[in-house]
Amino acid sequence: MSNEIRKFGDRRDAKLCRDITGMAQICIDLKPKRSLGELYVNQKYDVTNLVEYINKYKKIRDEENKITYFHAFVTAVAKVIYNRPLLNRFVANRHVYEHNDVSLSFVMKTEFNDKSEEIMVITPVEKDDNIFTVSDKIRSKVNKVRKKGDTGKGANDAIQIIGKLPNLIRVPIVGLFKFLDQKGLLPGFLVEDNLYYSSMVLSNIGTLKCGGIYHNVTDFGTCSGLITMGEIKEEVVKENGKDVTKYYCEFGVTIDERIADGFYMIKSLQLLQYILNRPELLEGRADEKIEN
Repeated sequence: MSNEIRKFGDRRDAKLCRDITGMAQICIDLKPKRSLGELYVNQKYDVTNLVEYINKYKKIRDEENKITYFHAFVTAVAKVIYNRPLLNRFVANRHVYEHNDVSLSFVMKTEFNDKSEEIMVITPVEKDDNIFTVSDKIRSKVNKVRKKGDTGKGANDAIQIIGKLPNLIRVPIVGLFKFLDQKGLLPGFLVEDNLYYSSMVLSNIGTLKCGGIYHNVTDFGTCSGLITMGEIKEEVVKENGKDVTKYYCEFGVTIDERIADGFYMIKSLQLLQYILNRPELLEGRADEKIEN
């Protein structure tokens, strides 16, 4: 958590951005809801080097300490956010804020079947984290849920209780929470482990043999984007007149266009490809400055 002194207008979880241009503010006024500012991008990335990188660590790390594509995905996105800080912003009550921390979230199933419970998981990525520490964090949280049945506290517990209330009681409560959310006054127990209060939501749907899809963002919370990682597939392409086998992966990106202009977004996606092409960068600090 940031130790900076909170200034007037700041929230407990974010600082007010005071560098917003007139055009950006008018855009927010014309599109006051996050769902009205959704920008969809589908990117197909060459992940050949990443596949080789992961395969290398499969040979030298045991099953309990393995590094997965999702771990690499999480770390790469965190590095992009540290290098492109406008991605860590959100709009609330027609003001733009920047998160105090970088945190990435995902939904996991407690068991591998259709009826198992879904749990929200948030992974904070500190400035000095890298793929190894991020991998440890994710693995630790997943193991707690799947081996010990520990679903954590906070929003996960609240959802199970409130979600089972009758409409007459539940709807007004949810309405109150949405109002408090816009004012930045939502109780802490509803923010803890709440994926809607993270920098970015990530989803690995490649395990389901699916390509990168678009998923809507929500007007609730402070998360401005969602990225899905599709299945990694082999393709034969021509290089210097020869057939070469490459690995490609589709990414579906949905992001609130009000936090940054299109040029900034495209440069950020190019940086993600740059990192995936050079997976050794994942071993450096999350906040390492990358020039591409």
